[in-house]
Amino acid sequence: MTAFPLPSSGGTAPAGPVAPASRGQAPAGRRSRTRVKRDPVSIAILVVVLAALIALVLLPLTRVLGEAVSGKGMAVLRSIISSSTNRTTVLNTLLLGVVVGAIGTLVGFLLAYVQVRVRFRGKRLFHLICLLPVVSPPFAVATAAITLFGRNGIISTQMLGQNWNIYGLRGLTLVLVLSFFPVAYMNLVGMLRSLDPAMEEAAASLGASRWTVFHTVTLPMLVPGLGASFLLLFTEAIADLANPLVIGGDFTVLASRAYIAITGEYNTAAGAAYSLVLLVPSLLVFLAQRYWSGRASTVTVTGKPAGSFKLLRGASRVPLLAVSGVILALVVAVYAAVVVGGLVEILGVNNAFTMRHFDYVLSGIGNAAIVGTTVLALLATPVAGLLGMLVAWLVVVRMRRGAGIVDFLGMLGLAVPGTVIGIGYLVTFNKPVAMLGANIIPPLAGGGAVMGGVLAIVMVYTARSMPAGQRSGIASLHQIDKAIDEASTSLGASGAQTFRRITLPLIRPAFLTGLVYAFARSMTTLSPIIFITTPHTKIMTSQILAEVDAGRFGNAFAFCTILIVIVMTVIGGLNLLMRGRAGRARSDAG
Repeated sequence: MTAFPLPSSGGTAPAGPVAPASRGQAPAGRRSRTRVKRDPVSIAILVVVLAALIALVLLPLTRVLGEAVSGKGMAVLRSIISSSTNRTTVLNTLLLGVVVGAIGTLVGFLLAYVQVRVRFRGKRLFHLICLLPVVSPPFAVATAAITLFGRNGIISTQMLGQNWNIYGLRGLTLVLVLSFFPVAYMNLVGMLRSLDPAMEEAAASLGASRWTVFHTVTLPMLVPGLGASFLLLFTEAIADLANPLVIGGDFTVLASRAYIAITGEYNTAAGAAYSLVLLVPSLLVFLAQRYWSGRASTVTVTGKPAGSFKLLRGASRVPLLAVSGVILALVVAVYAAVVVGGLVEILGVNNAFTMRHFDYVLSGIGNAAIVGTTVLALLATPVAGLLGMLVAWLVVVRMRRGAGIVDFLGMLGLAVPGTVIGIGYLVTFNKPVAMLGANIIPPLAGGGAVMGGVLAIVMVYTARSMPAGQRSGIASLHQIDKAIDEASTSLGASGAQTFRRITLPLIRPAFLTGLVYAFARSMTTLSPIIFITTPHTKIMTSQILAEVDAGRFGNAFAFCTILIVIVMTVIGGLNLLMRGRAGRARSDAG
């Protein structure tokens, strides 16, 4: 699962981490921060939100830093410079990020351009195929790619007669691009639709060819979006843990090295040190991405397209459609392998139909993992959605000072790699958290965790999912006239009453985006969860990884299929629920 926006059921607010940052001045005509009296309820909400952000992200992060600079951790940090093996691991990580960022952005841009600027039938199906990686676990693509393109693969060996080695950088690049290109696609689709057609029409009226208009007018306006997309893909690639474990081979990266240090060498300090090295480029890229996203919000002159674009027709569109068709055919082949692989004995070897993989998954440990993961994700979803909206409300509406700090704290759950968060929870909550000599938080992770570690998993889900709702909430709040809040306040309503009765209904589409993203992300996340699961907590992504490690690909495919069906069902239900409420609201207004 990738860190990018999902489609909402309505509204115009951008969603997810690529939405414009709240730093800087709001566009003209949009909401500015109101000067309201600081009522006790708003202050209480601020205190609760800050406490939640500290517990969810800041405290685990500081514990990781402390562990990394301890004696054993410092030895590893020094070896990053002195050891050629560790230097190679760092360089591998950066190389992977650059390659995936560049190719994934190119693929996302091509598909976005075809979707918005080329006339063809089946655009809705085209869009849905592009979003398939959103609802799948992170290593579904890697597992299917091994079956299709690995040694004795269905396509590589049986169809093409080749014996490709898919393990290593080439295989990682393939699966990470297929997993994360929707980050660039969704970002650039929105930007292409928001450009002002008048600028291209003016260039064309002066005699410029379509190619000249593209590279002198259209492309320069998309540079901020392309830069932001590259940085997001870079971050996703270097932070990914699941795919390097499945298909990385001898190509070691920092995330997998930190995992091996903790689970294989039982050296928590070394794992923290490797994760600290991984954290540095991730945070730098996150800050750069916020800068590019801020610039992306000023791409258009009018803010809203004043006309319509001239769509590409005829023979000139054939090359674009052909390349896009190959890419989407590859996506369909991968997910077809996931579904079919769960219904045959051994995909590509013994294609006899069987239900034994689904029988295994739907009984025993598999059933416990399905129920447990779904319940925990459903518990975390409203918490993450509401917390994201509260942070957005505080940042945009209530806070005159410190809004940028609160916004940054809320986004840390997205900026910090999942491996770092997972190790942070492991070293922070595997024993009681003490303050002033008193235990204020009992153990939440590890063998002695209260409730078997369930609370820690819900906290991780919340921390990782909340930023999407926060970003979409901030974007939506900037579009609400400040006079609405001022009128509510003048009538004696408290800040909390205004938020509950007025603001929240107005930003319902953004809230839905937060809920959808939170559930999908929670169901498909692995890197932070794998460090804190216990024998009492069965999580689907961890079970899928165990099946892949054991070579039981059929069971893994069945797990992936069920997970995808659950995510799509819940997302569809949330959309229908919000559409139904919106329809009733319009009927009442009428």
